[in-house]
Amino acid sequence: IMAQDNSREPVMRVLVIDDKYSIYIMLDDKYTVSDYDTGKLLMKGLELKTRLKTSKNGFRIGSKELDSTDIMVRIAPGYDIYIDGRRFRGDVEIVKKDNGKLMVINFVGMEDYLKGVLYHEVSHKWPMECLKVQAVAARTFALYQARMNKMQPYDLRSDIYSQVYGGKNSEKWSTNIAVDSTKGKVLTYKGDIFPAYFHATCAGYTEDASNLWNIDIPPLDGGYCDFCREAKYYSWTKMVPLEDLEEILRQNGYKIGSIRTVSVLSKNISGRVDKLEFKDDQGVAVVLTGKIFRGLMGPNVVRSTKFNAYVRLDQLVLNGYGWGHGVGMCQWGAYGMATQGRKADQILKYYYPGSEIATIDKIPANP
Repeated sequence: IMAQDNSREPVMRVLVIDDKYSIYIMLDDKYTVSDYDTGKLLMKGLELKTRLKTSKNGFRIGSKELDSTDIMVRIAPGYDIYIDGRRFRGDVEIVKKDNGKLMVINFVGMEDYLKGVLYHEVSHKWPMECLKVQAVAARTFALYQARMNKMQPYDLRSDIYSQVYGGKNSEKWSTNIAVDSTKGKVLTYKGDIFPAYFHATCAGYTEDASNLWNIDIPPLDGGYCDFCREAKYYSWTKMVPLEDLEEILRQNGYKIGSIRTVSVLSKNISGRVDKLEFKDDQGVAVVLTGKIFRGLMGPNVVRSTKFNAYVRLDQLVLNGYGWGHGVGMCQWGAYGMATQGRKADQILKYYYPGSEIATIDKIPANP
């Protein structure tokens, strides 16, 4: 994979702070604060270090009142914006929401965005070919999400629900090299991008995306993987008190008494749970999909839906395999392939069969 010098670099809108009444903002050089909708200049200066709060009509920055509920903060080229101690490239939009709290959105070029992502997705000490694979997959996923969310206030969140993004604080030399060396490169299927999902560990077989979401294309069909055996969570065990499980089910509208048995009713071809049944002491049964069960319990309790389940005394015991939804690239598998000498393009085509590596400027703008 070679970097593209003339790629059309998109600007990503990343939600970095949400539902706070105030933030501490620091600007070390020439800056401007403008109304986002009209572009009207509201204030400017050479330096700013103060707390920004919501006020009756908009915002208060230090002692200055701004009659606007949506502002854009820009700083001189080459300088960064600091918010609550975090360092961001690009510009920052600050919105006063209907609930009176703040929403902060970082407007940042795609390549700089990725530099703040890779460190959180893979170890910066992993082989360079593996880092390059992650850069291409993350770039593709981000571009696809931006297309899906173009009518929304932001393209991506900065947490696990999109891709973890830490701004400039998260940049490392090796991950920056991986981004730069794959600049503008994305994955395509039939000439267009697709959601290039990835996860930590598949534990032997990646998942078919159609089992989880409304998408059915060959690059996300799932397949065999024997490269992630070194992963910490290739196998895992979790024990959950039955009373905690019962409370979670009841809080989410499922009527069940004291649970006596838990049974996996069916699994799909990848070995992940399709349906499981909870039965109480009165014979009342609740049947959930593996996806819904994991969503209720949380991804740090049920690391994947590839598990066996049974009751022992007053505990639900889960013996599981892998970490994540299982769709697309297995990150630990990519690591294993890279350590065996596979190149980035080989790894990408293994985990996304039928895909091609293209450049952003070749992607349809309005498909």
